[in-house]
Amino acid sequence: MSFYLHGLGHFNPENEITNQFLTDLDIGTNSEWIEERTGILSRRTVLSLDYIKETLNRDLSQAPDARMYSNAETGRFAAEMALQRAGLEASDIGMVIAGSCNPEYMSPADACTIAATMGMEVPSFDMNSACTSFHVALYMLSMMRPEAMPDFVLVVTPETVTTTVDYSDRNGAVLWGDGTAAAVVSPRVPSRARIVGNTLASSPAGFDKVTIGHNDHFSQEGRTVQMFAIKKTVRVLRALQKEHEDQERKLHFVGHQANLNMLQAVCRYCDIADDRHHFNVADFGNTGAAGAPSVVSMRWDEWKDGDDVAVVGVGSGLTWSGHMYRFGETG
Repeated sequence: MSFYLHGLGHFNPENEITNQFLTDLDIGTNSEWIEERTGILSRRTVLSLDYIKETLNRDLSQAPDARMYSNAETGRFAAEMALQRAGLEASDIGMVIAGSCNPEYMSPADACTIAATMGMEVPSFDMNSACTSFHVALYMLSMMRPEAMPDFVLVVTPETVTTTVDYSDRNGAVLWGDGTAAAVVSPRVPSRARIVGNTLASSPAGFDKVTIGHNDHFSQEGRTVQMFAIKKTVRVLRALQKEHEDQERKLHFVGHQANLNMLQAVCRYCDIADDRHHFNVADFGNTGAAGAPSVVSMRWDEWKDGDDVAVVGVGSGLTWSGHMYRFGETG
């Protein structure tokens, strides 16, 4: 089933972790090392910068008290932008789905806390698949019977992964930033963008390659995960190109915002021109499930009829997924 994208929103907290900030932590890194390996210049965090300096977040039990925002608050900020762009009110939403790498509670669902902050009394549940949570939510919606769904569904990915980062470990510290994305979608009400080509695949044998354990810091096998991300992104993007590319339309690419070098490698393999590749990882770091949709959201007013935006995600699980937004095509 194809369905419709009515509005996207995003939010990033104001506290900025620059490469110089990480250099000053004296954890064995500097701006040149970070830029060469990741292409990241800056990232945002819900944590107090003084807290990071003083504790390096070694004791995760302290992180909740050092947060400026909850997942419910960041979710509301992004959702309000998405609703405003869609020309809708919170009362128009009939279902809320959330998902992320770092839910605020084991129970209840982030979707319920976000809905509560917005005064929504509708079915609300989480669909977590780490960095591919946004993609998985859209994939599952595409498989549902349209007549069984409400007119409008809110999808939110509140990411606060910096609260799980050990800032004495340069390998994790340089990657992560916090951000939230939200989307208003509909199974039946047309809009300026149609969502097509939803795909999802997983290799659970690699579940231990990227992890955030209970009361434990983020951990990953960096080299293995990067090669996996390049390989699977290329595969998904090529499939979207083969099935949906139209010479009369402009194909754009937005990948999982984990590492700029990884994304640039994908563009070389798939012949994506620089002006058709869009990213925000350089300024915001890896914001997990919020990364790719926030890139599309930040350019919301720039998309034109005839633009196709191929969006590909990869993440722990290991899982990979993709879809395409077709602007100006309503049928």
